Amino acid sequence: MKKIINVLPGLITCIIIAFIGMVFGRFFPSLGSGLFAILIGILVGNLKFGSNPMLRPGIKFSESNLLYYSIILLGATLTFNSLFNIGLTGITFILIQMAGTIAFVIWLGKYLSFGEDFRLLMASGNAVCGSSAIASTAPAINAKTSDTAVSITIVNLLGTVMMILLPVITSTVFHNNVLPSSALIGGTLQSVGQVVASGSIVGEAVKDQAEIFKISRIIFLALVVFVLTRIKMANQKAQESQETQKATKGKFNIRSIVPWYVAGFLLLCVINSIVLFPTSITHPIKVFGNYLEITALAGIGMSVNIKDLTQHGWKLSAYAGGIGLFQIIFALILIFILL
Repeated sequence: MKKIINVLPGLITCIIIAFIGMVFGRFFPSLGSGLFAILIGILVGNLKFGSNPMLRPGIKFSESNLLYYSIILLGATLTFNSLFNIGLTGITFILIQMAGTIAFVIWLGKYLSFGEDFRLLMASGNAVCGSSAIASTAPAINAKTSDTAVSITIVNLLGTVMMILLPVITSTVFHNNVLPSSALIGGTLQSVGQVVASGSIVGEAVKDQAEIFKISRIIFLALVVFVLTRIKMANQKAQESQETQKATKGKFNIRSIVPWYVAGFLLLCVINSIVLFPTSITHPIKVFGNYLEITALAGIGMSVNIKDLTQHGWKLSAYAGGIGLFQIIFALILIFILL
């Protein structure tokens, strides 16, 4: 009971911030409620009120537990059937696009001297599904809250710019032909909301097909988290001495392969693919999971020192711009070759 009482002040604060973020999100749907929640959280967290130690237990609960639950619930809204809808060439396009994005983001981040955790978070967010992917990867690699918040902010802002730019490209290059236009939009944009908004500008058919490409990327979330976690572990082992490696060999366990919340996400996705939950079940789950994620993002924002966001100004812009440019060019090349 005492633990619940300790959590309430911070949790209620995060819920209020999340609600305000959702209000702003309705007025600016292209930016999304999550981005507003994390930015308002950063602002409040750096005020005297937000730094009150009494809020810490609830903030910690929001940014961790609620985040895990939202990721698990996401699995109940997806099915592997989406992969069949885009065919073998579509799956090949998605996998190569994601792999290329991850490799480039990690390389460019290293070239610009960003920390490993930040590079891995940016790779996850841009390759898969923005905030949700970053939120899934952060605990798995033990990333700092500041790295998580900055990467979510940058990825969302980059997605907003690309969301406006891509319809111009599809019109110029593909003359809004449904398949290549859908592949470009659904294969590169960071969030589902951005895919819907960008696809709608081109046309209803492109929007619907682009969503399928996007959902196919999200289905590979567990795989991406696994790969990035193994990269982090491999780099750690490379830095350890032989004695330390021998001492830690016996500590291997299943959690080092797939975090429990990602396993939960995957399990629900498999069950939904077999049983196919009706919309009357998946819709409220999706809505509730979205509320949990936005509240968690508010907590993440409140844990960030605003100085962390002002560091590496020009480098962050160059990083985001380079990623966006690569994703578009690489996707165009793959579309011409595969589709």
